[in-house]
Amino acid sequence: MRLFVALDIPESVRAALVECSAALAKTCHTARWVRLEGTHITLKFIGEVPEERAEEIRAALGEIRGFTPVELHFAGLGFFPNAKRPRVLWAGIEAGPELAQLAAAVEDRVAKLGIEREDREFRPHITLARLESPKGLDALRDAIEKLGTPDFGRTTVREFCLYRSVLKRSGAEYTRVASYDFSGESAS
Repeated sequence: MRLFVALDIPESVRAALVECSAALAKTCHTARWVRLEGTHITLKFIGEVPEERAEEIRAALGEIRGFTPVELHFAGLGFFPNAKRPRVLWAGIEAGPELAQLAAAVEDRVAKLGIEREDREFRPHITLARLESPKGLDALRDAIEKLGTPDFGRTTVREFCLYRSVLKRSGAEYTRVASYDFSGESAS
């Protein structure tokens, strides 16, 4: 079973991201553009675990308590690792320190179960495309520069979710396994 922990995003933000992504896709046909229908903010990618471990992970995440709602602002575009040698095009997410603290709490909780810690710093973002060829990158960079800092919307999140991911030819299919209210109450 392939699992990850994430925050959902509102449909209005998703629609704005889809519109921007569709416009940018016209400038760079060599990129692999992400289907944004099920997009989310990943707090922790857990990966493949035996089915019997899923319940243990679900219970451990339920022990995370005491977080206040987190305000998120979806704005701007950028590249990982950088604009000179981009591998990923992303939409940015601005949030207070509470979001990184929540991600750290999730990381700590599942690490106690023997799940490997992420060695990269938590950087909230929405992946729009994966870039494997330099062909078309100049046009993509120009289009992004003309956009400036696009604003995709705001939201306040009050829960995080454990998801199962099934990889299919048509793309990944996500199923919510459990939801957790920031107060520590299990939402489902």
